[in-house]
Amino acid sequence: MHSETKAMDIKLPEIKELIKKDELDEAIEKLKQYIVLHPECNDEAYYLLGNAYRKTGNWQQALNHYMEAISRNPDSPAVTAKKMLMDILEFYNKDMYNQSQTDKLWQKSKVQLL
Repeated sequence: MHSETKAMDIKLPEIKELIKKDELDEAIEKLKQYIVLHPECNDEAYYLLGNAYRKTGNWQQALNHYMEAISRNPDSPAVTAKKMLMDILEFYNKDMYNQSQTDKLWQKSKVQLL
């Protein structure tokens, strides 16, 4: 009962602070609890969860939660966050698929450093 009462006291501003302090595991857990307790919540909880997952490097979960935030509010800040994350992923994927170009750039950078 005590943990249930404690879970109901979860506030989004407190979770934002956890994310800012890089206390990401705790923030993710509290956001998951918040969403369970507030199934009709607005986009903010999903946006914050996306941010927390992005900071952990779990980009797939970040995208999933950004998309949920956008489905709840098309004007959510998750729109910008999702676009930025997609740009990053496309940048990395281009380099992965264009290995010969990456190798040339690597060789060129090594020569310039010497």
